[in-house]
Amino acid sequence: MSLYVIGDLHLCFCDTSKTMEVFAGWDDYQQKIEENWLETITAEDTVVLAGDISWGMSMQQALPDFQFIHNLPGQKIILKGNHDYWWMTMKKMEDFFAENGLDSIKILHNNHYAYDEYGICGTRGWVNMPGEVQDEKVLRREVQRLETSIKSAVSAGLEPIVFMHYPPIFASNFNYDILEILYRYNIKDCYYGHIHGHSAHGLCVTNTYDDINFHLISGDYLHFIPEKVL
Repeated sequence: MSLYVIGDLHLCFCDTSKTMEVFAGWDDYQQKIEENWLETITAEDTVVLAGDISWGMSMQQALPDFQFIHNLPGQKIILKGNHDYWWMTMKKMEDFFAENGLDSIKILHNNHYAYDEYGICGTRGWVNMPGEVQDEKVLRREVQRLETSIKSAVSAGLEPIVFMHYPPIFASNFNYDILEILYRYNIKDCYYGHIHGHSAHGLCVTNTYDDINFHLISGDYLHFIPEKVL
């Protein structure tokens, strides 16, 4: 039984016009996701999917992508990415998954999931990228969600591990509001995605910075092979 993570699947079984294959490094990516998953993940494992999961514009439109995920081995824990336009309230998503028999998919949103002595925590995060518009209201909400998630794990006596979609640090850009939460709760490991392309990958923090181990887990960076966490 192991814990894995991968971000940015960008599945498009729901709409093949949205394929990522137009970008370098994304050729046959959905086939690679399936093949690598089947070679790596067992039914006893858990995989965190760190956002940008499906190009579907609604839950119903994204259903083929959810079914693809559900049919893969293991339990899956999903969090929101900036392109997950299908995302709804927790109850509506849970009801939709239940109605469609997608019981291997859980939602990380203002909560945590226990894994041995660890707590799986996280949220989408928000931008600290050149050229992307910062929205203070959205950022404050994401900071609150991250803290709520971490506090729920701490209250349960678990050591939090943080999973996010957006990077807290990118190049010379620091999301100090998010980082302050990570520092306050003495987070040791933070996994994030969102960043694509070889040149952009080179601007990411993928080592220990201020006592936090940062891990880039975008699908193309991992060559679509889930990364083992525990």
